[in-house]
Amino acid sequence: MHLLIVEDETQLQLQIRRQMEALGFTVDSASDGREGLYFGEEYRYDLAIIDLGLPHINGIELIRQLRESGKEMPILILTARGDWQDKVEGLEAGADDYLTKPFHQEELRARVQALVRRSAGQASNSWQFGPLTINYDKKLVQLQGQTVDLTSYEFNVLEYLARNQGKVISKSELTEYIYAQDFERDSNTIEVFIGRLRKKLENGEGMGFIHTIRGQGYRFEPQA
Repeated sequence: MHLLIVEDETQLQLQIRRQMEALGFTVDSASDGREGLYFGEEYRYDLAIIDLGLPHINGIELIRQLRESGKEMPILILTARGDWQDKVEGLEAGADDYLTKPFHQEELRARVQALVRRSAGQASNSWQFGPLTINYDKKLVQLQGQTVDLTSYEFNVLEYLARNQGKVISKSELTEYIYAQDFERDSNTIEVFIGRLRKKLENGEGMGFIHTIRGQGYRFEPQA
């Protein structure tokens, strides 16, 4: 998971970075709001830790600009200020939680892990591939806003290929996924499902989504 730290106190920034890396995060760090805004807008993060008292662009304005640009990652704010109004202002700007300095490492770790869990629970399980939308929870597929009627097996084939976008999936791998172990597995039926899916998913411009890689299998690639 990818995390952004925006903190102007060098020693504290290093301490947080080491702690987050120990938790398994890949970490980028910035020392002022301007640099933090650049990182936040250019890259995708699973979490951001932002100090409110930053030079150039303060933390509240940084959060506000990130939210306005469509960034939805959880944000934990750090503040040395004791005024509750600063915390409220940070939360109203779009932050999800806060810690007041000084804080214990254990508390920071607990807040970060809680935000990550909460974010994962709220994440939409609907994926967009150009004109194609796949909602995995509802097992709903839409092409250019119109619902595509798929059988359960057709949906399972599409789901597996889409989750592995860009990767070549062999017929045997698809067969293993599609059929439960108490069913007779027949890889020839995969070709039937693929053929039916292609007909149902071809849009008005003739663009396809599932491509045959001769001798290897199939690849889901909307832009190919």
